[in-house]
Amino acid sequence: MPHARKETRQLMDDLRAIVEDAEALLKAAAGEADEKVEDVRSRAEGSIRAARERLQEIEEEVLTRARDADHYVHENPWAAVAMAAGAGFIMGLLASRR
Repeated sequence: MPHARKETRQLMDDLRAIVEDAEALLKAAAGEADEKVEDVRSRAEGSIRAARERLQEIEEEVLTRARDADHYVHENPWAAVAMAAGAGFIMGLLASRR
């Protein structure tokens, strides 16, 4: 599970960097006085704000689910092994049919 947490954190960091880069781009274009540019900039700022809020919600949900899964595996190790084996078996069947 630590590997999944690391990947989740990396994904969240990458998404934050994209939002921050978009904000920097908007600030750089702030000097433009054209009405169309101002309208696009205003809509982009709203989209970035919404994306940042949704990103926070997703991060909280992913971390909660990861903790829940980790807890379940620790509480029920044999059930987790059986589920993993079953999933592997099904994937093997599907792969062999190609």
